[in-house]
Amino acid sequence: MKKILLSLMLLMLSVAMYAQNEVTKFLGIPIDGTKAAMIQKLKAKGFIYNAQVGLLEGTFNGEKVYVSIQTNKNKVWRINVFDKTYRDETQIKIRFNKLCQQFDDNPKYYPLKETQNLSDNDDISYGMTVEHKQFEAIYYQLPYEGALDRVVWFNIGAVSGEYNLYIHYENKRNESHGEDL
Repeated sequence: MKKILLSLMLLMLSVAMYAQNEVTKFLGIPIDGTKAAMIQKLKAKGFIYNAQVGLLEGTFNGEKVYVSIQTNKNKVWRINVFDKTYRDETQIKIRFNKLCQQFDDNPKYYPLKETQNLSDNDDISYGMTVEHKQFEAIYYQLPYEGALDRVVWFNIGAVSGEYNLYIHYENKRNESHGEDL
């Protein structure tokens, strides 16, 4: 009887560990579980809750950032990270391209397209305001099996002529799939 219980416990533990490997991770934390649990895990990583803005704040990849947590049916499906510092068009191109290079150089990620960098000819202001273009880059977290559910993407946002970078870590399994329609 003890052997059966031990075998069942080991099986459940291995399934739980496998499931966590199949989920997008942010700072090594699986994008899963409740918002309250995620907040606690991020606080343990040094983030502080700012009640005035309703977001966590801290440092990520060398930048001072805000972090928001999105849920679906009380399960975390997306972590949004965005810079606290706004930039002009030239600075945001440099920031965007540097982040593309960091993801390209990281063996944990696979790019959607071969090159996602912005060129000197990209006019972000015109593209966003006139053409309603979104400047974004999309990567999948490896291992490759199931990677389509582990999406990390980032885009440029604009506010009053200044630009910001938004990084999104998504667990596609927890997002809404139209089940409430």
